[in-house]
Amino acid sequence: MTQDEMKKEAGWAALKYVEKDSIVGVGTGSTVNHFIDALGTIKDDIKGAVSSSEASTEKLKGLGIEVFDCNEVAKLDVYVDGADEINATRDMIKGGGAALTREKIVAAISDKFICIVDDTKAVDVLGQFPLPVEVIPMARSYVARELVKLGGDPAYREGVITDNGNVILDVYGLKITDPKALEDKINAFAGVVTVGLFAHRGADVVITGTPEGAKIEE
Repeated sequence: MTQDEMKKEAGWAALKYVEKDSIVGVGTGSTVNHFIDALGTIKDDIKGAVSSSEASTEKLKGLGIEVFDCNEVAKLDVYVDGADEINATRDMIKGGGAALTREKIVAAISDKFICIVDDTKAVDVLGQFPLPVEVIPMARSYVARELVKLGGDPAYREGVITDNGNVILDVYGLKITDPKALEDKINAFAGVVTVGLFAHRGADVVITGTPEGAKIEE
């Protein structure tokens, strides 16, 4: 089974958590695209979605699913999104697709976070995948210097502007043994919009696409 087929297994398995007549939180990325395809098959049973990126919004609308502004919704029952890395305690690195801030906002208003991944994303210690940090452009150099002090090797993601008009620093070389503490530390730097550590708001359910099918951990 290819990696994409494993992503599809995970994406389609997440449908079981979608309640009838609900508004669904939808993330961003290649695994989520499979979930959006699955969501399209039950679009008449749901009210619509809140999306974490322009790309997901476009795909949802293309399937005839209404997309609500996050400010119109007090809370969501479920938020379905992928991860670039996830550890055993369900802390995640996210932001490879540069949608980390919006993803964090949608996660914050959701009762349940369903993380859908293929089995290459599970790690013992976070940090092999470079940690994305969304930064206001004028703070880029300052934040980079502070990240170096933390032992990281930040690289400017050239040619990428987030949906919020900001830039991304990808931090290499970190072994993240205390994700919550590092999330707090980086978020406190002036000019940081958010860091792609989802530790304070980790996953509630993990669905992993494997060669044997979808494995669900609740």
